Amino acid sequence: MEITEDRTFPAALAALTGIDFPWSDDPAEGSIDYEPYQEFESAQETTDWIQAWTGNKELTGDAFRTFGQDGTGGLAALWLVREGPLTAQPVVFFGSEGEVGPVATSLGEFLWLLAGGVGPQEAVEFGSDSGVPHAELRAVAEEHSGIEPRTPAEVLAAARAEFPDFAETVQSWCR
Repeated sequence: MEITEDRTFPAALAALTGIDFPWSDDPAEGSIDYEPYQEFESAQETTDWIQAWTGNKELTGDAFRTFGQDGTGGLAALWLVREGPLTAQPVVFFGSEGEVGPVATSLGEFLWLLAGGVGPQEAVEFGSDSGVPHAELRAVAEEHSGIEPRTPAEVLAAARAEFPDFAETVQSWCR
């Protein structure tokens, strides 16, 4: 497969940049620890990040498009592993303390995860039960996902089923 050089920020991600993501220390109030970017990080920034995260200076960031972070610096990224546009690529999370995992099989699925009140960090660390649905994010998912509504549990189950070895793959890159 040829990795695309496309760094055009999808409309679905651009729609997230104007939303105030809820944050609370009380999970019952609903909290999404996610800060959307306004564009993808540059190829050099992405390479610097993956090399620092893995300790592997042989890697490049070509297989990733980072598009958001949590409050600790963990990154959400598109992982370019299949044919098709950026919106068809899975969304993965790399935490600041070594947490890693797939969170959605596509950008459309990711939008439904957010609509259910679950961010990428919460998905990897706590699973699908941590969210409180968010009306503004649901409106973005309805407009930009291109798929029928999904629950966070459905989104995470599909991602984990399709990419069960993602954490082991990332571990194999680490030095």
